[in-house]
Amino acid sequence: MASTTSLVVSPSSSSSSSSSSRRLRSSTASSPSPVTTATLLSYKNLSSHEKCFLSCSIYTRRTRMSPLRRSKGGVTCAAASSTNLPSALLFDCDGVLVDTEKDGHRISFNDTFAEKELGVTWDVDLYGELLKIGGGKERMTAYFNKTGWPEKAPKSEEERKDFIAQLHKRKTALFMVLIEKKLLPLRPGVAKLIDQALAKEVKVAVCSTSNEKAVSAIVSFLLGPERAEKIDIFAGDVVPRKKPDPAIYLLAASTLGVEPSSCVVVEDSAIGLAAAKAAGMKCIVTKSGYTADEDFLNADAVFDCIGDPPEECFDLAFCASLLEKQYVS
Repeated sequence: MASTTSLVVSPSSSSSSSSSSRRLRSSTASSPSPVTTATLLSYKNLSSHEKCFLSCSIYTRRTRMSPLRRSKGGVTCAAASSTNLPSALLFDCDGVLVDTEKDGHRISFNDTFAEKELGVTWDVDLYGELLKIGGGKERMTAYFNKTGWPEKAPKSEEERKDFIAQLHKRKTALFMVLIEKKLLPLRPGVAKLIDQALAKEVKVAVCSTSNEKAVSAIVSFLLGPERAEKIDIFAGDVVPRKKPDPAIYLLAASTLGVEPSSCVVVEDSAIGLAAAKAAGMKCIVTKSGYTADEDFLNADAVFDCIGDPPEECFDLAFCASLLEKQYVS
């Protein structure tokens, strides 16, 4: 008989709606048989540590899988063996490795617009809407198509493509200055999770719609050259279609020589989640400043961050467990 393991993680509020809870269960399970239950404390007014999950509800029956355990700061699993580790751990860049959007990319776009005297400024709320469009060049093009092109912009479509490319090139240069000065720190737990993966010889890659030079700078300057040389980067125009299209994740899997179904993706946005799931991969969402209110119903797990010990939210073993089990709403 197929073994069954089921984990429910939910806020202990008066609401019992399916959107407020996520159930972890074996993909081979028939019907879970609850044995023990413990609920999370109220999510409101918790510290960032507590928000990474103070406790969880475990429903268990006979199982041959790695048993779940509760850590002080989050949800982890018993140490994963080399046979059930992900073949690759794939990270988005902006919002996952670094919370770059509001005070990084947005500022660099605005500084570029100011230098070129275009009379354009993207405020925080507007930029949040523009982030629904994958890719900086695509973002500017869509914005100008909707609001009107600046007077200094050329008239022909081909010339406008070059105009956008030049704006994006300058924006990238300004953004890289911020990275090189280390004004935008890594998000909690990023280096830890990458180190865990590299130590187990799990392939690690960064898959982003951002400019390749900018992504490479983030990886090199913030993760350090020793880690950087072990991390593959798929970014910018390496694929013709940007997220939510799965092309970049499928390219990563193909290049790394792994099956998409054996990959675990860490994303922060709904379009990134859509890309990962369309590629047939497991996806963990670590919410960022701009994406906290987006719909992550199809995610395999959702956390505020990865987290460093003792405020760790999840680890490599948890990533491995997703290949055997899945969260459902």
